[in-house]
Amino acid sequence: MKIAVVGTGYVGLVTGTCLAETGNHVICVDINKEKVNKMQAGQLPIYEPGLDLLFHRNISQNRLQFTANLAEGIADAKIIFLALPTPPGGDGSADLSYVLGAAKDIAGLLTDYKVIVTKSTVPVGTADKVTAVMKANTNVDFAVVSNPEFLREGVAVEDFMKPDRVVVGTKDERARKLMGELYGPYVRQGNPVIFMDERSSELTKYAANSFLATKISFMNEIANLCELVGADVDMVRRGIGADNRIGKRFLFSGIGYGGSCFPKDVQALAKSAEENSYDFKILNSVMEVNEIQKKILVEKIKKYYKGQLKGKKFAMWGLAFKPETDDIREAPSLYIIDELVAAGAEIVAFDPEAMKNVENLLGDKIKYANDPYAALDGADALLIVTEWSLFRTPDFDQVESLLKEKVIFDGRNLYDLEKMVDCGFYYNSIGRKVIS
Repeated sequence: MKIAVVGTGYVGLVTGTCLAETGNHVICVDINKEKVNKMQAGQLPIYEPGLDLLFHRNISQNRLQFTANLAEGIADAKIIFLALPTPPGGDGSADLSYVLGAAKDIAGLLTDYKVIVTKSTVPVGTADKVTAVMKANTNVDFAVVSNPEFLREGVAVEDFMKPDRVVVGTKDERARKLMGELYGPYVRQGNPVIFMDERSSELTKYAANSFLATKISFMNEIANLCELVGADVDMVRRGIGADNRIGKRFLFSGIGYGGSCFPKDVQALAKSAEENSYDFKILNSVMEVNEIQKKILVEKIKKYYKGQLKGKKFAMWGLAFKPETDDIREAPSLYIIDELVAAGAEIVAFDPEAMKNVENLLGDKIKYANDPYAALDGADALLIVTEWSLFRTPDFDQVESLLKEKVIFDGRNLYDLEKMVDCGFYYNSIGRKVIS
């Protein structure tokens, strides 16, 4: 099948590449000509494990192409995916200007029936708005479909190629048949393609992400209570996670959620509720807890040093909002950096993938190390901010030899408490007793 994907950000590029992998001919469209030129030359603009192999294979086999010309990109496509940014506006609502602008441009280029798919995460009612914009600009028949993505950064290729489920919102029978045909190769093991109306599909994505964010904030609240009552959040997590009504996933406490999805989607759903005169109390609390949690490591550091952070040097392991990605959007590291630097501290950071992005954002506000141990040299303490695998089993003798003091503040609970006792470190983590 011939497919067009408008927008080559994280979602668009993963979608286009993975659709090409099953034999479709995909043209990805982006207005950034420099970016298009780089992709045409085989340069992958994002880091995502496993994507580079599929990207290069499908380019070499002429199933994946790139253009800055919208008319050229959509001319022969049966299905056009809109994978465009929907950033939060000043009031928290999703900005649909990119989506609606593209819909208007596409409408003026239609010559035959096409299926227009909103892949971006959008508020309830967006499909209706896209339909209205297109009807105002064309007399050619078309269908607008909601098909939200459920990709986790770091495992996005696997999520697309072997999805738990595919959600498709449409009342158009031709569109339903085409979407079923398109996704058939991805659900051969029996995982469902769930068809529903457009509004239910749109709300499904917001509801899913908001529920997961709620689990994270709930466990962070439990962690904070554990510290007050002398319980261990890791033990609590294991105890409740064994209940199959609750499940084991998204129960790890830490320093809050970040990234491109959870913060934006929770905020947008709360705003949507507000616009419909509904006070979504749980979501408002989820956001409040997360804002506090992103800075909780700073409070632990300030307490340890009695508020005297000026001149202190901290090694920071991890900058990305989660491991296996270079994404720093709403990353807790950025909030921690702001607080510590404002207090007069110096930070030397290491991250396997995200340092370039942070440097582009912050410049020389902090320093960057070539490897984890280089960041430790002469530091007063080590801060664990992202749970990259390479941080899980460090050489603690080397850590001790490089730090001024044997002090670790761990926002991701990477290390065993007994191990920290044996090594003689001061170790302050989340929801567990302090080792001193």
